[in-house]
Amino acid sequence: MWSGHRWIIGAVAQLNDFRSLYQAYLEHCNNHDFDSMASFYSPAIRVNGTAMDPASVAEQFAPIIAAFPDWHWEIRHLVTDDENIVVHFAVTGTHQGTFQGIEATGRRFEISEFTLYRVEQGKFAEVWDLLDMDALMKQIG
Repeated sequence: MWSGHRWIIGAVAQLNDFRSLYQAYLEHCNNHDFDSMASFYSPAIRVNGTAMDPASVAEQFAPIIAAFPDWHWEIRHLVTDDENIVVHFAVTGTHQGTFQGIEATGRRFEISEFTLYRVEQGKFAEVWDLLDMDALMKQIG
């Protein structure tokens, strides 16, 4: 029974480590600090099934931040297990630059995003992301 108790303590510690890891990452995301964001990615990261360079993953956010300088992720739910972090976000911002051919409207938006991160050796090795782009386009269009 005692060894089982140690396993539970170890599992809880890992889950707390994953939460701390994610909170640190999200802080850099919300500060739009792309270099720091990239430091959380494994060199062999896969995003939605595609292998990418860590810097390229972070650079994907540049056009979004150019169009929505106040883009912000807020955690609604965060769930972890022994190798994954799953997050449901509310994403907000104001359309202040051209985005997918739509000139700035000044409109605020709020949408949902769901992301699964597989963690390997303390880095995000795999990311699966679903962002409600239809809702975003309706709110700014």
